[in-house]
Amino acid sequence: MKVGIVGGGVMGEAFVVGLTTRQIASAAEVAVSDIREDRLCELANRYGVAVTTDNVECVRGRDVVILAVKPQSLPEVYADLRGQLDPGQLVVSIVAGARLAQLTIGLDHEPIVRVMPNLPAQIGEGVSVWTAAAGVSAEQRELARRILGALGREIAVPDELYIDMATAVSGSGPAYIFLFMEAMVDGAVHIGLPREVARELVIQSFVGSALFARQAGRHLAELRNMVTSPGGTTTEGLLMMEDAGIRAAIIRGIVAAYEKSRSLGR
Repeated sequence: MKVGIVGGGVMGEAFVVGLTTRQIASAAEVAVSDIREDRLCELANRYGVAVTTDNVECVRGRDVVILAVKPQSLPEVYADLRGQLDPGQLVVSIVAGARLAQLTIGLDHEPIVRVMPNLPAQIGEGVSVWTAAAGVSAEQRELARRILGALGREIAVPDELYIDMATAVSGSGPAYIFLFMEAMVDGAVHIGLPREVARELVIQSFVGSALFARQAGRHLAELRNMVTSPGGTTTEGLLMMEDAGIRAAIIRGIVAAYEKSRSLGR
């Protein structure tokens, strides 16, 4: 599989790592374009991929074109690639807020998949929520699954409206989790734990709890109850957090992020 990645930033690099590590494409079959020559040299030296500052050269002859640029760079990408893509090329876009209709018009191209990945994709443990335009064939859908599976888990949704919802949950989700982890570490330090010990306890608690939840397959409330003994320390801690409105704050935060995602796409 020949892949062209337009955008050599953090997520562009995540695709390079995922594709080559999972042997979906060899380094020789991957090209990356970016405006920063120093960044391109870094990627070439680190992974052995082809690099260029020319977007057209990057996508020429590729089976798949991945758009991994910032939203503000999209007009320049449109100007470069409009009319340059072959009808059989699959475009995979992770550009935040860029809807399928906009991408189709901007690129003058129909086989497009829109994706919302998240930060853990950098280590192959992300989750990518995606949807495909009508012009994407069954074979290209399977191709998209393979590519996104290289970043972690992938979930296909039937309608683009779910992308905005996923943005508020899984796209922004790592930031919520890091904030909660940070607060837990600060709380642990406040009661006397050394910060390096607190950090390790918090990180491993999150990792272990997430893996246990996936394996157990039970309702999250049931799992919480397994830790919450009547009249115990967990009960006391949860009561204080609920009194402070933690649950409502999280829900309001997700709703606010969803509304912001919708407004960016208008």
